[in-house]
Amino acid sequence: MDNRVKAFVEGHETFRQIKFKKSEERFRKLVEEGQSPKALFIGCSDSRVMPALITGSRPGDLFIVRNIGNFVAPYHPDADYHATASAIEYAVSILEVSDIIVCGHSHCGAISALFKEMEQTPENIHTVKWLELGNEAKKIGLLAHQHSDKETMLRYTERISVVYQLDNLLTYPAVKRRVEEGRLYLHGWHYDIENGHIDYYDDENYEFKALTQKGEG
Repeated sequence: MDNRVKAFVEGHETFRQIKFKKSEERFRKLVEEGQSPKALFIGCSDSRVMPALITGSRPGDLFIVRNIGNFVAPYHPDADYHATASAIEYAVSILEVSDIIVCGHSHCGAISALFKEMEQTPENIHTVKWLELGNEAKKIGLLAHQHSDKETMLRYTERISVVYQLDNLLTYPAVKRRVEEGRLYLHGWHYDIENGHIDYYDDENYEFKALTQKGEG
C-alpha cells in the first residue's frame, strides 16, 4: 500500500462501512431512477472548497463542475474539446437543472495569479491561456482598488470575476433561452474560507450580500 494514499483508502473504508450504509436506500434509488440534480454548481478546483460540504447537499443534489478559478469560457461553437462548456450544456439541456451557481472563494490562487508575471512554457501553456478568462475582472479590480492594499483588491477581484462568469453563461444559447423563459436562474456566490460564510450577488443592487445571517452559528 502506497503510504501517500493510505489515508484515502482508510477513508473509503469508513465511507463504505458507515456513511454508505446510512444512505444505501438513496443510492439505490439514484441508480434506478437516474440523476435529477437541483442545480449545476460551478466551483474552483481548490482543495479547500468542497461543494457538497459547504452546501450540505446529498448525493444527487448537485451536478458539479470544478476548474481553475471557477471560470466559464464564453460560448464558442467549434469542434474542439470544451470540458466546462459540455458540462453546462449537459446540465441545462439534458438534466434540465433549474439553477446554476457560480461559486468563487477567498484566497483564490487563480485570481492571485492574474496579478503575477507568468512566463508561458510547454508545461503551463493551458494554464496561462485559461487565466485570460480573469483579465476583465483584473482590470476592474485594479481600477477600483488601485490605492487599496493587495488583499482588499484580491477579495474584490474574486467577487467581480464571479459576475463576469455569470455574463459568460448567458452566451450559451440554451442558458439564455431558459433564463428568458423563467425556467433557469443564475446565482453568483463568494465563499469565505476563513469563516465559512457565503455572500451572493444581488444583480438588482449590484452588490454582494450575506447568503445567511452571519450571526448564526
